[in-house]
Amino acid sequence: MSTLDLQPGRPGRRLIGGAPEGHDARVLGNLARMAGKAGLLHVTQDDVRAARLIDALRFFAPDVEVVSFPAWDCLPYDRVSPNGEIVGARIDALTRLLVPAAKPRLVVTTINAVLQRVPPRASLAGASFRARSGDRVDVDALQRFLAHSGYMRAQTVREPGEYAVRGGIIDLYPAGLPNPVRLDFFGDALESIRSFDPESQRTVGTLRSLDLVPMSEVQLTTESIKRFRQAYVATFGAPTRDDRLYEAISEGRRYPGLEHWLPLFHDHLDTLLDYVPGIPVVFDALADDAAAERLAQVKDYYDARRENMGQNQPGVAPYRPLSPDQLYVRPEEWSERANALPLARLTPFAVPEAGAPRIVVDCGARQGRNFIAERADENANVFEAVIRHIRDQQAQGRRVILGAWSDGSRERLCHVLQDHDLRQTKPIGRFSEAMAYPRNEIPVGIWPLEHGFETADLTVVSEQDILGDRLVRQKRKSRRPQDFLTEVAALTPGDLVVHVDHGIGRFEGLKTIEAAGAPHDCLELHYAGGDRLFLPVEN
Repeated sequence: MSTLDLQPGRPGRRLIGGAPEGHDARVLGNLARMAGKAGLLHVTQDDVRAARLIDALRFFAPDVEVVSFPAWDCLPYDRVSPNGEIVGARIDALTRLLVPAAKPRLVVTTINAVLQRVPPRASLAGASFRARSGDRVDVDALQRFLAHSGYMRAQTVREPGEYAVRGGIIDLYPAGLPNPVRLDFFGDALESIRSFDPESQRTVGTLRSLDLVPMSEVQLTTESIKRFRQAYVATFGAPTRDDRLYEAISEGRRYPGLEHWLPLFHDHLDTLLDYVPGIPVVFDALADDAAAERLAQVKDYYDARRENMGQNQPGVAPYRPLSPDQLYVRPEEWSERANALPLARLTPFAVPEAGAPRIVVDCGARQGRNFIAERADENANVFEAVIRHIRDQQAQGRRVILGAWSDGSRERLCHVLQDHDLRQTKPIGRFSEAMAYPRNEIPVGIWPLEHGFETADLTVVSEQDILGDRLVRQKRKSRRPQDFLTEVAALTPGDLVVHVDHGIGRFEGLKTIEAAGAPHDCLELHYAGGDRLFLPVEN
């Protein structure tokens, strides 16, 4: 990769070919090491690609600091706020980018995230609260910070963004931490900071200090509320009596979906590119197409909201959308900024250098063998075919690595291969360990890879190449009753909802009905022809 000129201040189009999925993480890890503490930004086409890449980077480049900046999980101009855990991850990423890196840094984001405007750097630079064990802490100021910064008060802290106060103990779940923490006070002296398991509530560790950042991109301070009121009136005119958004913000209350009016809370907004000015950028092969599609989608949603502005229904709060230019990068602005970047595009295909109008680097990798034919043949044994392929690759001088989805699936995969006389499997945790083994050994790592790949000296076979599916799937996160109530609270009467069995209906509100001798909170949904459905909130 040393032949690729990707330096700050050197804009232009470069192409990195021969980098299929899986091998792209190896390439990006090497580029991040070359960039050093200055950092590297990689823009993927969607969240799925970003998640797979981050998993692969844990295997290939554990020495590189990976900063994940996800996009909102709600639609443009929605009536609901983005998920609190996602917002926490976004703010954690932005605040980390304000601090110089201690080691090579790779920022992984999506095209949706990089096209959307974010709070300005200055607003996050001072929006923090530091607590250190043994110091005196203003407890009232801490609670005001939590309330203003998007933390939601709860009886028991289980989810990111929640906090609870019980006498001299404050539990909270900050952004960027794997577990919530418990602050134990004696008066205003902070005696201890302990992390605890959200399910069992038992202590799992201790911390010496805690740096808190907001859990929302909108902070409801006296200054921001004043700015919102002035900007809202200047943009939309005097608010009407049924303008619940304006009423809630004026009273200092958080309103579902208030993030979609983020520009009104700040003098200006930045983008992710403003947090990492001048650093080298690498795009996925389809990132440009995804950008055009996203900007078109934003315009469609905006036009739909504009068309419905004059069709307000009784009891339904009006929706006054901001123009796309205020919330997202304009198409011409995006083209201008992309052309000015020290930019490379990553493609899985081999690209001929002859006659190419840009700098080309071929990484020399291609997608590996898939054993779909053997799986479909009743007379073939897929594991015997895998073993023959492994031995053939070793005979050609290539090192072979197997990738499994989890600890359990790795163990089962190794047992099955050993039953077919392949006994050289060795469990590993990272790529460097695999390279330390002799070539006749078969390292098996936990590497959630959809397809394997081959280079001149390396062959990677994924679990999915062999089995066609994962031996184990990620457990779905359990949902508690209060989670359902939180989701229902984000609905407004008149909103359209989709039921998996009954289709599209209109939400009219919550109603308590008697069923089996007990009261149940139900969603009242109206359908065409006057049909009504009362759906228990837990369903």
